[in-house]
Amino acid sequence: MTSQVSSPAEQADGTVVGEQRKPVGAKDVRRLDRVIIRFAGDSGDGMQLTGDRFTSETASFGNDLSTLPNFPAEIRAPAGTLPGVSSFQLHFADHDILTPGDAPNVLVAMNPAALKANIDDLPRGAEIIVNTDEFTKRAMQKVGYDTSPLEDGSLDGYHLHPVPLTTLTVEALKEFDLTRKEAERSKNMFALGLLSWMYHRPTEGTEKFLKAKFAKKPDIAAANIAAYRAGWNFGETTEDFAVSYEVAPAATAFPPGVYRNISGNLALAYGLIAASRQADLPLFLGSYPITPASDILHELSRHKNFGVRTFQAEDEIAGIGAALGAAFGGSLAVTTTSGPGVALKSETIGLAVSLELPLLVVDIQRGGPSTGLPTKTEQADLLQAMYGRNGEAPVPVIAPRTPADCFDAALEAARIALAYRTPVFLLSDGYLANGSEPWRIPEPDELPDLAVQFTHSPNHTLDDGSEVFWPYKRDPHTLARPWAVPGTPGLEHRIGGIEKQDGTGNISYDPANHDFMVRTRQAKIDGIDVPDVEVDDPDGAKTLVLGWGSTYGPITAAVRRLRAAGEAVAQAHLRHLNPFPSNLGAVLKSYDTVVIPEMNLGQLATLVRAKYLVDAQSYNQVNGMPFKAEQLATVLKEAIDA
Repeated sequence: MTSQVSSPAEQADGTVVGEQRKPVGAKDVRRLDRVIIRFAGDSGDGMQLTGDRFTSETASFGNDLSTLPNFPAEIRAPAGTLPGVSSFQLHFADHDILTPGDAPNVLVAMNPAALKANIDDLPRGAEIIVNTDEFTKRAMQKVGYDTSPLEDGSLDGYHLHPVPLTTLTVEALKEFDLTRKEAERSKNMFALGLLSWMYHRPTEGTEKFLKAKFAKKPDIAAANIAAYRAGWNFGETTEDFAVSYEVAPAATAFPPGVYRNISGNLALAYGLIAASRQADLPLFLGSYPITPASDILHELSRHKNFGVRTFQAEDEIAGIGAALGAAFGGSLAVTTTSGPGVALKSETIGLAVSLELPLLVVDIQRGGPSTGLPTKTEQADLLQAMYGRNGEAPVPVIAPRTPADCFDAALEAARIALAYRTPVFLLSDGYLANGSEPWRIPEPDELPDLAVQFTHSPNHTLDDGSEVFWPYKRDPHTLARPWAVPGTPGLEHRIGGIEKQDGTGNISYDPANHDFMVRTRQAKIDGIDVPDVEVDDPDGAKTLVLGWGSTYGPITAAVRRLRAAGEAVAQAHLRHLNPFPSNLGAVLKSYDTVVIPEMNLGQLATLVRAKYLVDAQSYNQVNGMPFKAEQLATVLKEAIDA
């Protein structure tokens, strides 16, 4: 997205908004409608923490925002190297926004590697704040700089702010009983203070956070707060920063309510807790830690007061096995993982299909195959979720569209699992899991009723008049079998992976019965009640862009740009991927051109082409990063003009 620091800028909807200035003493304050900031440094420089704190203060200020954390898979990648660069991008605005932004207006580079790894993403005229203390000859040579980029003119097209962050931090902390190395660790707080001054961010929340984080080390807390304040004061007093910027709260972007900043994984965890309360069932999570799903396990483990039980298993198979056992015992059962873990869980997912028990399989997708790119995002597990089991083992698949939407998606996954007695896949991804945005906290009466009726008495009468319990006697509307909690008198029954006889649940090898059971399980999934897909088409377009999951933000931003430029384009986004909404076929056939952008090699496009015989055009990206709005706008314009 175009820089707004020094010239009028285009909003996400395509309108142009100029900047406004008002003098305050010796410094100017320029009003902007939005800003994109990227913090970058070594993975040990605290860039994620810095970004998180800036985001939290921005959320409390009332801006709309979207974030993109980007970090190496290694816990501590080699210092000063390009693979070791960690970054955090934040887009905040006084209006509704949808993405972390295409290109930063401001880059904070803590070392030469951070500068080199990110400089190509910056538009000309962007501001660059560099820590000059790290631009030593050895550090520059390590990343391929023959001469200093701060002196050779290569940055002349940018507004460069050379700041000796390390030296200033150490000087600010000289009264503390810290070694130089210990003092240097606070340089990220100095940078945070400087940026907080530049963009008029509140400071109270960060100081409170630091006191709490280092409550057992008050000297360290005090040092970090001192560094933070020193950064703020530096911005206020130095002549190099003659201008600060103001981005007003997004007062009209949100419906009335109480909001908080939330990441996708946190929203998903809260959604699972809400689902268990709405169903009046204990929540059980059986999981094995795996990036980028581990945060859900970490968060749920904190909420025993809500009846949550978490079990960190020795491996992926044990995790889902325990969860399936909990489902048999009457819990809302969940297992969380990423693509490699889904492969290991596949046999037990098939068992859950056969047992017809509710189970939520949460897959936070990442780059693959195999171990792949653990900290990068991808949408390449859709076909695995659909078909990655032996035999005919259909399962519902749903996908959230934004970090906050992960809350609602968790509730919807629970609704389907509980109502239809089936495992359900919830496909999030690393972009949603780690990204954040404002979330309106719903009122309790806005949540769906997920109440479950367990079976407490016999449900079938034999020819001789005796009453018995048939574990596979189905609800005529949902085809769901009854759920009887073990230990209920008179409802003892046997379960297992071998094919069951219809009704009785007895082991059966009868070919006709197997055919009937396979078709019945498929019919149950096909008959799940899902809402029609909604189409946004105000201009009667001939081109439809269809998406799913986390592509929602970039697609919608691209569509807004095209419409602002006078182009007609329709948009639809799928939450339910199995079964598809019943009106999807009619929607697709009502357009001349259908474009499906995905962060894979065309998995939804394959399903759509096979089921509806629509010649959908696939646009794909698998570089571990989300789409950019301008990139998609260009592709869609070409499709419109074709």
